[in-house]
Amino acid sequence: MQSIGLLIYNALYIYSFLIIGYILLSWFPNARESSPGQFLGRIVEPYLEPFRRFIPPLGMIDLSPIVAIIVLRLASGGVRTIFGI
Repeated sequence: MQSIGLLIYNALYIYSFLIIGYILLSWFPNARESSPGQFLGRIVEPYLEPFRRFIPPLGMIDLSPIVAIIVLRLASGGVRTIFGI
């Protein structure tokens, strides 16, 4: 049972890094239109979309990925607590 918890915890941890990578792609022109950028977009955008609906951007700054990463970190903490990792 602990190995399942470790697998879920690691998946959440890796997913948060995928979100960070997707955010970093926005700093470079046309990077999100590249094949790695489109791949990350297909993986990350479905998770970020609900956060973007409720958290409006502040000017040119989109805070929804930050909130999404915080939620992932809280979920991974819950997984650690539940599975006793």
